[in-house]
Amino acid sequence: MSQLLKVARPGNRFIPSLVLFAMLAVAFSALFGATSAQAATAECKPHDVSAAFMVEGTLIDNDKPVVGAKILITGEGFNACGITDDSGYFIIDAPKAGKYVASIDTTTLPAGVKISTEGNQQAVDLISTNDQSVLFPLGAGASTATSFLDQLTGYAFQGLNFGLMLAICSLGVSLIFGTTGFSNFAHGETVTLGALLTWFLSVALHWPILIAAAVTIVLVAGYGIGQNKYIWRPLRKRRLGLNQTMIVSIGFAMALRYLFLILFNGDTKDLSGNTQQITFGAIHTTNIALISMVICVITLAAIAFFLTRTRIGKATRAVSDNAALASATGIDIESIISIVWLIAAGTTAVAGILFGLQYQANYLTGANILLLMFAATTLGGLGTAMGTTVGALVIGMVVQVSAIWIPTDLTFATALVILILTLLVRPQGILGKKQRLG
Repeated sequence: MSQLLKVARPGNRFIPSLVLFAMLAVAFSALFGATSAQAATAECKPHDVSAAFMVEGTLIDNDKPVVGAKILITGEGFNACGITDDSGYFIIDAPKAGKYVASIDTTTLPAGVKISTEGNQQAVDLISTNDQSVLFPLGAGASTATSFLDQLTGYAFQGLNFGLMLAICSLGVSLIFGTTGFSNFAHGETVTLGALLTWFLSVALHWPILIAAAVTIVLVAGYGIGQNKYIWRPLRKRRLGLNQTMIVSIGFAMALRYLFLILFNGDTKDLSGNTQQITFGAIHTTNIALISMVICVITLAAIAFFLTRTRIGKATRAVSDNAALASATGIDIESIISIVWLIAAGTTAVAGILFGLQYQANYLTGANILLLMFAATTLGGLGTAMGTTVGALVIGMVVQVSAIWIPTDLTFATALVILILTLLVRPQGILGKKQRLG
């Protein structure tokens, strides 16, 4: 009884509250500590074979695989991790195209395995490719499982894939320039229209992707005919100079670009669908990339057949070589130009769909590769369809393979350097013809 009275004294009335708060503090500390420990030791998500974007690599230290190391991927508001397997291999899925940073949780490295602070921050660019290999330099003189030849093989395959898509984009620029002498700076927005319209039909309206793609090609081809009929043909009839027409196309491109921004917002649109990873030795790709390459080859072959084996194709080449002479022989120049715009817009829509499937799409999809399209057209030879194909393959290969040695942000610049060096030696381009001026 005396102890109870002693506790109830005014001087001791806060002791039970203090004890209660102390107990709550310990409980919350234990709770948050357990949560943090659980988050730190949580298993990383396994690889999803349908993932469209991946980061992978192999950790090797002195020819021995590093097993059980945790690799972290951060950026674009996204965090993920992967654990190296018995061979040191890891693969981590990314949610969308973007730029990330890969690093190793050094606390998970085996004893004696070290990595420098600089080497533990590897840039990842999933904008120009959907699958990037990351190499971490472990210790002094450490080797990696990915040899230079394997890197070269993987990047060369990506370059071939990118170059083929760039080729069918650039063909529209080449055909239009060949028949009209007009450099269309709004051509990139045709690529964007193909990608975004396919996304709208297939994702927003839930159409089957094949039907959405077919409708997109038809609509964009009609858009090409309408663009020529209501904008460029009236300007030609008014004999507006090519420089003025080019400036009009730049303004038209800007108007379309921000119209797309208003209609589709600025976020990235994912229309990759059911993507499956496929590996051929050192080549890591997807089923969509392989199907895309086949479609590009078929499209290029169809254009080549059209230009070399059909009457309209031969008339198109005649207009490209000498429009005045072609008109004198009875060829309807304006009809040929309309057909060229139809084909140019249709093939560019195909390219936009393929770019959207592999790299996702936004209102800047076409604008980001516009200079590469002009570089491919100029490098191959202005106005020559076959030359444009060769130029696009060269540009695509240079852009991807150069990522072995230089930061990915500078890879597009290397293509322009190659263009300048080639034109210094061969001003008419790779397959262009020398022309006498004056």
